[in-house]
Amino acid sequence: MRRWRLSDIRLPLERDDERHLRLETARICGIPTERVADLTIARRAVDARKRPALFVVYTVEFSVDDATAADLECRRVAKLAEVQPSAHPDIPRLDTKRRAVVVGMGPAGLFAAWRLACAGVPVTLLERGCAVEERVHHVGAFWQDGHLDPESNVQFGEGGAGTFSDGKLTTRLNHPAMRLILETLVDLGAPEQILVDAKPHVGTDRLRRILKNFRASLQEKGVEVQFRTRLIGMECEKERVRAARLASGRILPCDALVLAPGHSARDTYAMLVDAGVALEPKPFAVGVRVEHPAALINRIQYGVPAHPRLSAADYALTYNRKSDGRGVYSFCMCPGGEVINASSEPGALVVNGMSNLNRAGGYSNSALVVTVRPDDFPEPGPLGGIAFQRKLEQAAFQAGGRNYRAPAQNLMTFLGRGRGAVRSSCRPAVVEADLDGVLPPFVVHALREALPHFDRRMRGFITAEAVLVGVETRTSAPLRILRDANGQSVSHPGLYPCGEGAGYAGGIMSAALDGLRIADAIIAQFQQQEI
Repeated sequence: MRRWRLSDIRLPLERDDERHLRLETARICGIPTERVADLTIARRAVDARKRPALFVVYTVEFSVDDATAADLECRRVAKLAEVQPSAHPDIPRLDTKRRAVVVGMGPAGLFAAWRLACAGVPVTLLERGCAVEERVHHVGAFWQDGHLDPESNVQFGEGGAGTFSDGKLTTRLNHPAMRLILETLVDLGAPEQILVDAKPHVGTDRLRRILKNFRASLQEKGVEVQFRTRLIGMECEKERVRAARLASGRILPCDALVLAPGHSARDTYAMLVDAGVALEPKPFAVGVRVEHPAALINRIQYGVPAHPRLSAADYALTYNRKSDGRGVYSFCMCPGGEVINASSEPGALVVNGMSNLNRAGGYSNSALVVTVRPDDFPEPGPLGGIAFQRKLEQAAFQAGGRNYRAPAQNLMTFLGRGRGAVRSSCRPAVVEADLDGVLPPFVVHALREALPHFDRRMRGFITAEAVLVGVETRTSAPLRILRDANGQSVSHPGLYPCGEGAGYAGGIMSAALDGLRIADAIIAQFQQQEI
């Protein structure tokens, strides 16, 4: 038997089942249906470009006998190719006493620790926040009574900021290890559909279960996991990092220090500056969350307010301003989700979005953000972006009434086209406010210019049913920790900056991939040192 892959099989939504998929596969290939064996789905996506006519587009793999395979080779069917055997590269197993310390339990830190442990490297994994089950309790209490724990919140704790998100597993990167990451997540409790969905996600509810399983798996591999443990410095010897200095006063020796801090570890950034670590400011984006009824977005995207076989609709919007070259775009769209208060500092307010796996909420939201550049920052240097973020977050806190209620404004009011109700899913609550007094003028002007363009792309996007909630500032790290081709800090060998917080990733998948890359670099170095 030989195995083949066929892509771009289109089925009307009402015929989206295994029988019709097999029939259509056989028809396209020009072979009898009974010769299509062991049919599996490799990829599935919804095509709504001809709404309300909806289609499901498949890529499948199937097996045929040698005679049929020879027939397929002669036919030269478009978008049909024989599947070549592939395997994940073996992870070398080291017999070493060299130790690694990994700081941060977001996707970059988790996958770096996992890869290192699989190679036999002794690993200590540190997290300044709490285990996910305790963290969920702290975040829930904050949303209920406004009591913020600066070390255990939406930004800090097991899983990183992605724990309270839609759990998107999409990325623009095309790397063989992406399949390994997805398969690992499935082994840890993610739904198998992420292996085939064009836009996979796990939702915040399922992600929490995965994290507990991930922790247990790491501990079974010998990883020492320490929560409520904060890095405050590094010890160097002969110009190389040799130990991590902890807030408890403990000095933790290591041969490699992997720093995967997340994009909100501002005190860690300040520590790096004080230590003379090479960093540079980088662009990011700020703006608001826009929230619509989920049925309205479904109607715009699908042509119907709901469909029993479809999840809540998503969207992606972009606009480039000719006047200053700034981009305005949607980010981290959460279909059927909710807006949340994601603050991590007292007296400052920032929002984000999250969804459960079923995306069954009554609202859909997305960030609408505008690019900001280092020359926008109020002060020079690598910490200038943090100062910019803080100014906006403190203004939002003031506008919301100084009690962690988020400032919000009806979309029509923001555009000066009338008034409308301010209804939002945001936890703990919103307060009606003028967002002109919160956002920088260039952000306000860019949003007002872009919104009519978005409405032309998605008719009905501008509506009195939509609300803007501010502010969204944590789209990505505001700086980059410079590293060389081997993954080490250019100024402090032995320090391995990693993931989104180090400025090298932009989401769960790319951060996890960066964690694997850094781990592989450390493994290669340890191998050379053992020779």
